[in-house]
Amino acid sequence: MAVSDDFLEFACEHLAALGPVSARRMFGGAGLYAQGVMFALVADDQIYLKVDDALSAALAAEGSGPFIFRPKDGPPGEMGYWRLPEAAVDDSEEAGRWARRALDVALRAQAGKKKRKPKA
Repeated sequence: MAVSDDFLEFACEHLAALGPVSARRMFGGAGLYAQGVMFALVADDQIYLKVDDALSAALAAEGSGPFIFRPKDGPPGEMGYWRLPEAAVDDSEEAGRWARRALDVALRAQAGKKKRKPKA
């Protein structure tokens, strides 16, 4: 699940239509962040977008597929991220449209989380 520094730089620039995009390394890959939320992940020099049911269906219609996490021990599993469609890999404008939808999913998910009460 490695990701190169050059690809991370490309991914942040490629999705810059969202405004500032930053990357944080994690578990051999990286998370992409905008507006304070993680909206994409990068693994094996591929961009995967955060999805809900509607976005995953739209990406499936474009021939995309889910990110499958393969742990050393235990069964593989999906994580709610789907690969950026092939047509958007070399087209920043198209990538920006898909990324905007993923950012909207991430923002809605963040808004739906209950705020934790501080412990007394």
